[in-house]
Amino acid sequence: MGIFSIFKKKTEQPGFEAAASDSRLRAGEASRLAPDPEAERARLREIARATAAKIDAIESAMADDIFNTPEPAWGSGPRRAARTPAGAEGGQHPTLPMLELATTELLADDDLVDAPTHAGTTPVIEEIAIMFANDQLDVAEQMLLDSLADVGQLDRTVWWMLFDLYQVSGKQDQFDSVAIDYASRFETSPPTWAPTLAAGGERQLPSGVTPTEAFTGLLDQSIAPQLERLLQLAATSPAVRLEFARVQEVTPEGCALALGALTRLRGCGRELIVAGAAELAELIRATIQIGKRDASEAPWLLLLELLQLMNREKDFEETAMDYCVTYEVSPPSFEAPANVATAASARAPSSSDRFLLPAVIDGASPALFDAIDAYAAQAQSVVLDCSRLARVDYSAASLLLTRLRALAGGQRNIEFRDMNHLVAALFKLLGYTGVARLFPHKY
Repeated sequence: MGIFSIFKKKTEQPGFEAAASDSRLRAGEASRLAPDPEAERARLREIARATAAKIDAIESAMADDIFNTPEPAWGSGPRRAARTPAGAEGGQHPTLPMLELATTELLADDDLVDAPTHAGTTPVIEEIAIMFANDQLDVAEQMLLDSLADVGQLDRTVWWMLFDLYQVSGKQDQFDSVAIDYASRFETSPPTWAPTLAAGGERQLPSGVTPTEAFTGLLDQSIAPQLERLLQLAATSPAVRLEFARVQEVTPEGCALALGALTRLRGCGRELIVAGAAELAELIRATIQIGKRDASEAPWLLLLELLQLMNREKDFEETAMDYCVTYEVSPPSFEAPANVATAASARAPSSSDRFLLPAVIDGASPALFDAIDAYAAQAQSVVLDCSRLARVDYSAASLLLTRLRALAGGQRNIEFRDMNHLVAALFKLLGYTGVARLFPHKY
C-alpha cells in the first residue's frame, strides 16, 4: 500500500494529469475521452474527398499526356461547386491549391477559373486585360510588373500575360530578363522568344480561311499528298499553316519533302505559320551527327530552315558551321524570315482549316465579322486562329461575342486557338467561355 500511496500522491500534483495524458497521446495511446462521432465522420469524409481530388488531378494529367486532349486555360465546361474543407473559415484556404504545379498542366477547367478568385487575383488580371485592350500598353506593363512580387508568386498567369505583352511590343531584352526570373521562381525552363508582329506594325496582316495540315507520327515520304494540297491552296489563300508538334520520328525522305515545301511556300509570298517548329528541330538534331559525310544532307538543311524560320540566328550560325565541317562546303548565310510565324505548339493540333484573325481587331471590323460568318456557314467546326492576333479592342470584343452567340445557337463548336494570354483574359471576363472554347498558347 505504501508504494501505491506514493504514486497516488504524485497523480494529485497539479498539471500531472495533463502531462500524463499528453504523454500518452504522444506515445500513441488512445484518449480516454469518447470522440464526437459526427465530427470524426466529417473529418474522415474530408480526408477522403481531398485524397480523391488529388487522384483525379493526377489521372487527368496522365490522360492528357496519353490522349493529348487539351484543357482550355479558361474553363468552358460546367462549373463544379468549390471544394471547401470542413472548418476552413476565416479566410483559410483548402490544402489542394497549395500544390506547386503549373495550372495549365494539372488542374481541371473549373479549378483554373476558380483559383484566381480564391487568391483574390481575378480583379487584377481583369483590370490589366482591359487596359491592354484599350491600347494602354505602358500602364498594363507596369501593373504586370507590380503583380509579379505578390500575385505572381503563386499564379503564373501574370507572368504569361507579361511575356505576351513584351512579344507584342517587340521588347526582347525585357522579355529575356523576366524569363530568367520566371525560370528561377518556378524551377522550369525559360520561355523562348517568338514574337507576334507588333500591333502597330508596318503592315496589316491578312485574315481569312487558313489551309492547315497537321503532321503526326513518322515524317516520311507519306506526307507528300498533304504538302501538295497546301501548295495548291497557297495560290489563293492569304496564309497556310503547318503543324509539326506531334511528329515523333523523322526520315531523310520526309525531311527533304518538308524542306522543299517550306522553301516553295516562303517563295510564293504568302503568310506561313509553322507550329511545333522547335519540337521538330530537336527531333532532327537528335538524328544528325557531325562528321558523318555519307548521311543525307536533308535533315541538316531542314534543321537550318527551321532555325531560320524561328529567327534563332545564333543557333543557326553554330549549326551552319557544323554542317560546313561535315560536308566540307561553305556555310549557308542567315536571312531574317519574312511573312513567317512560328506559333507555339498546341496539345491537340487541329487539321481543320482555320480562320486566321488579323493582328488587331478594333471597333471598325464589320467586314471581318461578315467573313467569319461566311466561313462558319461552310465549316462544321469554327476554329479561329489567334496565332497572329496581338490585341482586341474592348468594344470590338463585345461585338464579336454577339456574333458568336448567334453561331453557337446552332449547336456549332467554336474554338479560339493559340491565343495570347492577354486576349484570353479579356474574353474570359466578357463571358466568351459560354459560347466558345479558349486555348491560349503554352509557355
